[in-house]
Amino acid sequence: MTHLPDFSSRTIVVIGDVMLDQYFWGDVERISPEAPVPVVKVNKKTTSLGGGGNVAMNLKGLKSGHWLIGLRGFDENGKHLAAILDKEAIRHSLATIQTHPTTTKTRILSQGQQLIRLDEERSQSIDEQAVDTLFNILDDCLDTAAGVIISDYGKGIFKSNAAQRIIHRCRSLNIPVFVDPKGHDWGRYKGATCITPNSAEFNIVASFDEFDDSTLEKQAKKTIEQLNLQYILMTRGARGMSLFSAHHPAVHISTEAQEVFDVSGAGDTVIATLATAFCAGMEMQNAARLANTAAGIVVGKIGTKPIMHTELKQALSDIAFTGAAKSVDVGRAAEIVKEWRKDGQRVVFTNGCFDILHVGHIQLLHAAAAQGDRLIIGLNSDSSVKILKGESRPVVSEMERAALLSSIRGVDLVVMFDEETPIELIRRFTPDVLVKGGDYTPETVVGREVVEQAGGRVVIIPLVDGVSTTKVIASIQPEKPIRT
Repeated sequence: MTHLPDFSSRTIVVIGDVMLDQYFWGDVERISPEAPVPVVKVNKKTTSLGGGGNVAMNLKGLKSGHWLIGLRGFDENGKHLAAILDKEAIRHSLATIQTHPTTTKTRILSQGQQLIRLDEERSQSIDEQAVDTLFNILDDCLDTAAGVIISDYGKGIFKSNAAQRIIHRCRSLNIPVFVDPKGHDWGRYKGATCITPNSAEFNIVASFDEFDDSTLEKQAKKTIEQLNLQYILMTRGARGMSLFSAHHPAVHISTEAQEVFDVSGAGDTVIATLATAFCAGMEMQNAARLANTAAGIVVGKIGTKPIMHTELKQALSDIAFTGAAKSVDVGRAAEIVKEWRKDGQRVVFTNGCFDILHVGHIQLLHAAAAQGDRLIIGLNSDSSVKILKGESRPVVSEMERAALLSSIRGVDLVVMFDEETPIELIRRFTPDVLVKGGDYTPETVVGREVVEQAGGRVVIIPLVDGVSTTKVIASIQPEKPIRT
């Protein structure tokens, strides 16, 4: 598929463990004299939603209707969690509980790598009164729900009969239920529509050889029959995903991740995308492929980050042309550039509208790629092209232009921008080489000062004589009739 259905008309309810993720970002320059451990000089602190909260963030990113139901403690972290939900405009109903703290995970990172994680939690089962409260909140939401996601992180909610109560109630209303499982007792998920374990989680309940697809399929079908499921979608790391059902052969989907920086939160992206797509009318196999594409995007981000509708839409467009997603937003691009630089790679940047791709563009990009190790293209969005070229342009849409550029040998990233010039992208990436065509001089190139002050250089590539988008457009426009 090369397009996304309308997710906004569907509301997905997420019920389960909601967590606060804290990140301490810093640099390691020495080892502590007190113990053989690195000393992290903290540069910044960030917080985000984890667990069911991250599932809801992914639903929001997909532009799907959503409702988050869960628990928080009577503590400062609980207040902070609720404040983030309000700030992010996540529709939610969090019940407070005195017996459990707000589940909080604190990660210490340096140079994009986790050094340690600190967990504040209590995983004992919650009391029946709290379960009743959550179930009653859910029951009030089901009139408008297209689907329900059970987000089980083993923090106490589903150690009771809560999951079975939810599944039975949803089945009576013909509402599909998707489960992100935890632990060895999957009996509590009996009757769900689909369970989305990773390989390690499935190995707990059904031992198998990771490299023996035949045995894995037998175990999966056995589990489906025992638990009265419709599907199991298993995430398998570098081996991609496998979709199993009772009456059809397994579907194995290759991974689409180009560079893996951080897998945290990827499971939340998978179940959010799968449930949203299925409830919007996609067949489960296509919904699984879409979830795989979404997972390939988020593992290329550092930290727990949700999938965005625009990223997924662009990735589908890229895949239709090239089988890979090179078009990313500026934040993800900056993360990738940072990793390139750690490997000592030289980054080249050029920009343009690239409306009606022609041989002059191709030669420019090949010459630009030869100037370094990695080539980034700053691509004017449709609105930016209209400002520069007039209301009749662009001829080719931004998504198609990005996909075409992504298919060119030597192009590593395509980053779209809405402004008239790419100066903000240049400041963000500070490329080693800034390339423009021969209709510029070094003095007139936007971003020259930024690049040269950082020790980089500007390169002007000669134009191909007689070739331009304007001439291409003129050559295909019908001649005006001669009045007699």
